[in-house]
Amino acid sequence: MFGIISHKLVASTAGGSPGQPILRAAVLAMMSNYSTATKQIMVREALNSALDEEMAADPTVFLMGEEVGEYEGAYKVSKGLLRKYGPQRVVDTPITEAGFTGIGVGASCHGLRPIVEFMTFNFAMQAIDHIINSAAKTNYMSAGNINVPIVFRGPNGPAAGVGAQHSQCYAAWYSSCPGLKVLAPYSSEDARGLLKTAIRDPDPVVFLENELLYGESFPVSDEVLDSSFCLPIGKAKIEKEGKDVTITAFSRMVGYALKAAEILEKEDLEAEVINLRSIRPLDRSLINNSVRKTNRLVTVEEGFPQHGVGAEICASVVEENFNYLDAPVERISGADAPMPYAANLERLALPQVEDVVRAARRACYRSVPTATTA
Repeated sequence: MFGIISHKLVASTAGGSPGQPILRAAVLAMMSNYSTATKQIMVREALNSALDEEMAADPTVFLMGEEVGEYEGAYKVSKGLLRKYGPQRVVDTPITEAGFTGIGVGASCHGLRPIVEFMTFNFAMQAIDHIINSAAKTNYMSAGNINVPIVFRGPNGPAAGVGAQHSQCYAAWYSSCPGLKVLAPYSSEDARGLLKTAIRDPDPVVFLENELLYGESFPVSDEVLDSSFCLPIGKAKIEKEGKDVTITAFSRMVGYALKAAEILEKEDLEAEVINLRSIRPLDRSLINNSVRKTNRLVTVEEGFPQHGVGAEICASVVEENFNYLDAPVERISGADAPMPYAANLERLALPQVEDVVRAARRACYRSVPTATTA
């Protein structure tokens, strides 16, 4: 708390007051769902600042995982934290996910707020018993008497050239389990706002980052950089408004959906792109309202098609909006196969921008016949 207060005081006395009326007017002119871009920061920097501020504000928050301390994180997300907070709050662990995850869950049951970093969520399979049977179920099975305020975070889904052992998307796995909250940020704003909320939440949160997004820079506003900034769990964001087709995506696929929307715009098709942000709970209301406006749906994800996030969204939309649909729903996903290692096969196994474009065209009955393109 003292860290947050002091941060606000520094911000309020750091000069720049002549620009405040202009900034306030700009903010009011924008939709509340969007931020006024004033600075570019990388996703890893956004995550690092969120960790730093929450650790400064709450002494019960600590980080643990492989290489999070001396090496400053496998992806440099925890850079500088060991030096600032010491080895009792930035804990380098052995290579034993089951061991340190179990310690983290136990600590969260006794008044601490651990942040458990996995070098990749593929390795979290070693700790699945603690994540599901211990963390996710304890609050319910204790009749609400025991909270488990813990965050499981790290890179999820495919990176590049890392084979089947390191490329799986676990969004659908974890979002199928009651007791967990599952978040998947896309931009720096998402990463910062959602991680701060996750750390403060009284329930276990699975925080699915993406390795290929760590070095990506995104524009953020002064509001996002304020230490009090948080994003609500369970709320999606309309990244681009449109009237012809709804495209839902999360994590890195949001960028692909936005690129597809740019291509479609040149063909006089306005796609509405929804950044899910929260996989469980899912913002069904926003998705339903969008589909009722556009009358079409395309879902995009890197995970497997069977029982995927897109499958859940399509089923939900058909159940609640069948009479509004003017075309069959479309699912774009990864291939139903373990990830190939070869770069050319890897590309074929993952959704590409052109796949999203073709699906949107089909939904809008703009497909070019195969014979014409041959």
